[in-house]
Amino acid sequence: MGAKTALLAFTDGDLRPALLGATPSDVAEAEAVVREILPGYDVTPEGHSTLDVTYPPDDIIHATVLPGAELLCDRRLVLDRPSELPEHLLRAGAGRRIIMHGMHSVVDWLCFAVWEDGKLIRSLSLSPDGGIEENIGEPFDFERPYWNGLHPVELDPAWEDQDPYPLPFHPLDLGEVALSALFGFVIEGVPDPDSIDADSVHMHVFRVGDPSGQEQEAREAAYEQARRDMGPPRMFRMGPAGKMLEVSSDEFKEEHPPAVP
Repeated sequence: MGAKTALLAFTDGDLRPALLGATPSDVAEAEAVVREILPGYDVTPEGHSTLDVTYPPDDIIHATVLPGAELLCDRRLVLDRPSELPEHLLRAGAGRRIIMHGMHSVVDWLCFAVWEDGKLIRSLSLSPDGGIEENIGEPFDFERPYWNGLHPVELDPAWEDQDPYPLPFHPLDLGEVALSALFGFVIEGVPDPDSIDADSVHMHVFRVGDPSGQEQEAREAAYEQARRDMGPPRMFRMGPAGKMLEVSSDEFKEEHPPAVP
């Protein structure tokens, strides 16, 4: 799967009606919301996109203001522990519903959360490597089949020595269902007949940077640490009965010589 999301919405109720038939919002209104959400940051308009882009690059935020709702896409707005949502964002959603959805296919991570008038009613964050990082509140109805074991991750019979999947379901499978239930559209799941056409929802694009440079420095340091933790690349070849066998770099080069022009 290649699904990634970084979504935060402030709504007067169900988000779906606001997205259905959404027309382009005023850029000044969208910019004002961005400045409220990321106070003190440098904000520069950079054009347009659609809700089809749910995971913008670093330092880029997509935003729209609709009747009864504001919707933003920015990696900074989704958290490993949604319950730690900053206080100024809770104030921005006072008297309203706040909805968060984050998903990353590289690590099979999912989070989603809902607040009603500043009170967190449901938060879930999990991945196969990190386990369940946060599980607050009663599961929504759309979650229950997954917790009840109706969507287990099936092991591939062609592979040997497989450990059982560490979670009762695949996070990205539930993530698509949560995206449909909370935001009204899907990325790689099967859309409902009344699903939102994400490509039809206009979004304003802004470059938003920390003027102190501290956020960028911290991000680069985290990337560098991740590269060090990963270590050198490892090479594998298919062995008997479908078992993957690790080989040295020299062996890999011998088995995969460069193409001759």
